[in-house]
Amino acid sequence: MKEILDSNRIHEYLSQYALDDVFPSSLRKHLTLYRFEPEEALCTEGEVPEYIFFLMSGKVKVYTTSAEGNTLLINFTSPLGVIGEIECLNELENLNTVSAVTPVEAVGFHKRWLRLYREELPFLQFMLHLVTEKFYNKSVSLSFNLLYPVEVRLASYLLSVTSLDDAKVSTANLKDMANLIGTSYRHLNRVILHFCNMKLIERSRGALAVIDRKGLEAAAGRNIYENGDRREYR
Repeated sequence: MKEILDSNRIHEYLSQYALDDVFPSSLRKHLTLYRFEPEEALCTEGEVPEYIFFLMSGKVKVYTTSAEGNTLLINFTSPLGVIGEIECLNELENLNTVSAVTPVEAVGFHKRWLRLYREELPFLQFMLHLVTEKFYNKSVSLSFNLLYPVEVRLASYLLSVTSLDDAKVSTANLKDMANLIGTSYRHLNRVILHFCNMKLIERSRGALAVIDRKGLEAAAGRNIYENGDRREYR
């Protein structure tokens, strides 16, 4: 986590997502801009959080770990996602681990300021809106994602971790990928081979490359791990 001293960029982000009227002026002076690199954790399951982050650019993945050490992907989150608000509001440990998929910039503040400003009506309404949406989306994810075929889960995962500019994902951690989408390593390899035969992806030199993004989107039907971007709050 790197702190970026740029108050102008914070102001630009607040304007971009129509948050000027959400944060009380007294709270704005405590906002800080942070940058996270890919694979860097914004929060870790089981730890007590200190900050609430508002995702302004980039993408993060949210996953949980079982008592046996297996991981399960819940979803990917893009702006305007919020991280740590439930735990900080209720003095709880982190429910999940959240790590950056791409370079991420987030506006955040220490939870001690939450106690002073949580009763401000616009801010309270905004937080309730986000918490309600998060619980709904998590309920849908946990209830239905594992009911989809592995083909849909893998296609959705590949669409989420790649882009038109960077269409490759490493095959160094296929076992982790299998755990994340809730399947076995052997079955994951069968589906990868199937996608390769369909000319949707290509496997070479330690990476999977998406070569037919539209075809992969068709295979997914819809990206089950993405909830869609929220460009502004109303």
